[in-house]
Amino acid sequence: MLFVFPDAPILGEIPTGLPHPQLPIFTVAAVPGIVHSALVLALLGSIDSLLTSLIADNITQTQHDSDRELIGQGIGNTIAGIFGAIPGAGATMRTVVNVRTGGRTPISGAIHALVLLAIVLGLGGLAGHIPHAVLAGILIKVGIDIIDWSYLKRLHGAPPAGVIFMVIVLLLTVLVDLITAVVVGITLASLLFVKRMSDLQLASIKAITNGTVEHDLNEAEKAALDSGGGRVVLYHLSGPFSFGAAKGLARRLGASDDYDALVLDLSDVPFLDSSASLGLEDAILHAQDRDKQVYLVGLRPDVANTLKRLRVLTLLPDGHHHVSRLDALRQAAASINC
Repeated sequence: MLFVFPDAPILGEIPTGLPHPQLPIFTVAAVPGIVHSALVLALLGSIDSLLTSLIADNITQTQHDSDRELIGQGIGNTIAGIFGAIPGAGATMRTVVNVRTGGRTPISGAIHALVLLAIVLGLGGLAGHIPHAVLAGILIKVGIDIIDWSYLKRLHGAPPAGVIFMVIVLLLTVLVDLITAVVVGITLASLLFVKRMSDLQLASIKAITNGTVEHDLNEAEKAALDSGGGRVVLYHLSGPFSFGAAKGLARRLGASDDYDALVLDLSDVPFLDSSASLGLEDAILHAQDRDKQVYLVGLRPDVANTLKRLRVLTLLPDGHHHVSRLDALRQAAASINC
């Protein structure tokens, strides 16, 4: 049975026809405001389009071209601006609907654009009879479809930090604006990444003494370490060290004073930034203040250049830089036994 509601609100009259093109008019006083608005719109449009592209990639298992997407968007918005149109960007909801209904190629987007053009050029009268209830139903259905239900089902097992960040970004998007939400989200994600990386970097530091079972040492190196009578400690560092691990590096290397000679093996460290280098300097100074001998082993060219520029290597006497771990251990043991 068909129910007809003649008083149901409809979309109503839709203006037809393209506005006349008009070149923008610039004044010196308006330039700062124009530039500010343009940057905000460009940032918002780029974020929206790239976010939409990522969602489409996840659904279709494809890879988009970010440069092509943004260049095309910029060209389209430039032309639209000449006709007095507002700038646009990728629409997540329409993209999801398009993909879920079978659209997989640029033709689907082109057809969508042609239909909108046809409505503007003369078919607006037909679209004006669409009831608001129909549009509301479509929006509800699309809103339900774009929710990542599979992730929500696994939300209880997701890392707490990720869930908290998601809620924060969601609230900021709804209550403030998308740009603020994206900036806060990226900042929080970056801080979490730095924290996790610094934890991994500090976990890679191994303290080796004559009582430590360490398979990386050969027999000669074990013998040299044992000859120190437990007064030589070898710290083996591996992986890149960045600013996030700088404070922990200094604290970890200076945690114990139960030694007379400290050997720092950096042969497996491909990168050491300025902050981490200064953390290493703090550890060296901490040892020297307590009359401990410090030796460096296996500095790679990039690491050595960084330490030279920051004058960290000048803290050590001549002969305390070694290429071979065995030579450093023998010299450290000899300095104790002499």
